[in-house]
Amino acid sequence: MNRNTRSIGAAFSAVLLAGALLNSPLVARAAAPGQTAGAQGQENSAAQARLGKKQFQNVHVTVENGVATLTGTVDLYEHKADAQKSVLHAKGVNAVRNLIEVAGPAIADKDLQAKLVEKVAYDRVGYGNVFDAIGVKVENGMVTLEGHAHDYPNRDSALATVATTPGVKDVVDNIEVDPDSLMDDRTRVAVARAVYSFPSLNKYGVDPEMPIRISVQNGNVALYGQVSSQADKEAAFIQANAVSGVFSVKNYLQVAGQATERQ
Repeated sequence: MNRNTRSIGAAFSAVLLAGALLNSPLVARAAAPGQTAGAQGQENSAAQARLGKKQFQNVHVTVENGVATLTGTVDLYEHKADAQKSVLHAKGVNAVRNLIEVAGPAIADKDLQAKLVEKVAYDRVGYGNVFDAIGVKVENGMVTLEGHAHDYPNRDSALATVATTPGVKDVVDNIEVDPDSLMDDRTRVAVARAVYSFPSLNKYGVDPEMPIRISVQNGNVALYGQVSSQADKEAAFIQANAVSGVFSVKNYLQVAGQATERQ
């Protein structure tokens, strides 16, 4: 091979190498860093614009690779949840990492739980809340809601009641919503009539906070709440068990001054 042939071959190889480098993804990304930074800046601005309300004045957001990270403080847990929902709709955001701290008043767990139990018990009075059995637990300001709600509006209302209460730092939703069933709806009403029509039990329908709560799933009945005597507890069980279409009855009624027993 003569010198000219070798020179042409070397030049051709150099052209191929240069083309390969220009088409490399690493080189392409490195070639336009300003464009990437500019796009990220636009995403940050768009996400921050979603937090223009007064309750978000101490909240900050950064967006990277489609993930928005929220930091800062708010006064209510409701505002923490709202910030996440708002930013999730910002352009370029696919997911949210919520590191916001709720910096409202510090309330002892025992006091906060007592307050929330009362608020949840009275929530949705007149909307079938006698068919809900929602429990409340508080630990270090974190509230866990559990048990059963007979429909989604009642569940959502209980969650909103907790989220808007000062002192709540976080909320865990373990509420189960009962299946949508016309037969279960009939069973709920039939059991309620059977229980509350019994002479010694109709007094529990007077105070909306202290009813005998009737939870039904697929024909299976569970009784919750507090009664004043063992006789009332047994009477409620017998009345519920006698209703046509009821498959089983679990008696979680608590007798005042006694430990919870199950039947």
